Amino acid sequence: MRDPYDVLGVRKSAGGDEIKRAYRKLAKKLHPDANKNDPKSAQRFSELNAAYEILGAEDKRKAFDRGEIDAEGKPRFRGFEGFGAGHPGGPGREGVFETFTHGPGGFTRSGGRGGVGGGFEDILRDMFGGATRPSPGGPGSPFGEEFGAPPAGRDLQASLTITLPEAASGAVKRIHLPTGKDVEVKVPAGIVDGQQIRLKGQGLPGPGGNGDVLITVTIAQHPLFTRDGVNLRLELPITLYEAVLGAKVRVPTLTGAVDFAIPPGTSSGRTFRLKGKGIRAKGEQGDLFATTRIILPERGDHELDELMRRWRDKKPYDPRSDME
Repeated sequence: MRDPYDVLGVRKSAGGDEIKRAYRKLAKKLHPDANKNDPKSAQRFSELNAAYEILGAEDKRKAFDRGEIDAEGKPRFRGFEGFGAGHPGGPGREGVFETFTHGPGGFTRSGGRGGVGGGFEDILRDMFGGATRPSPGGPGSPFGEEFGAPPAGRDLQASLTITLPEAASGAVKRIHLPTGKDVEVKVPAGIVDGQQIRLKGQGLPGPGGNGDVLITVTIAQHPLFTRDGVNLRLELPITLYEAVLGAKVRVPTLTGAVDFAIPPGTSSGRTFRLKGKGIRAKGEQGDLFATTRIILPERGDHELDELMRRWRDKKPYDPRSDME
């Protein structure tokens, strides 16, 4: 890790406002969104954030200048140097001991205060509109005031369109991420339209690690089936003579067509249930509901017309009698 002063391009005597302006200028220049064709932009942006993580906090900057932490914010082991003038706990500090520790929550200093106004989380939020993640420590922490655990990078959004059969059985799809990277995504069986898949660590880089990519899944409309939870619905066209006389017909399903017996006297709009031919999700197996729709010949048929006239004259009936 390079010296943070060199990374930000400022002198060691630079004030807090100058450091903040330098970070803001470089963040706009080096942000991966502005350098999509540069594979090294993410690394430079991460280095910039790490540098500002040290120089952007007054106490942490002083600790670095005193040689108590390195350019990555980790404590340096200095041994037991006693209590000379100007040393923490010595006469120059009015007998107050300062303790620096580094753990899962980041670099902390017990009893310290300070920091230039506006951390890089606030700067990035203002510049890019990205959400930053809160530090696990803070005021009232039993380990003293925390300098702030480095935030992870910003999450990114992506979209993926799959077919209904892929949603039902699961699939592995290749997707192009906003970072320019191509990855394979495992789509779980039974996924629903609008559900999101999270890719951990595939988002923008940050000093605390990479953000995530949230992929919103869209299920394309199927030409035959509509989804109703774990169930599927299908309009099943049948002929007039199949409806009157009954017949064995082929019914499509997501796993292949099956034979199904249409009983004699089937009216248009009658729904039949094909058990287990829906979608399996979370241990639940759906069904397929097929609703019949009687289809007449596209062209008129003289014999059919004569038959219907005789039927109408000799055996009239009113299917709408109960609607009045």
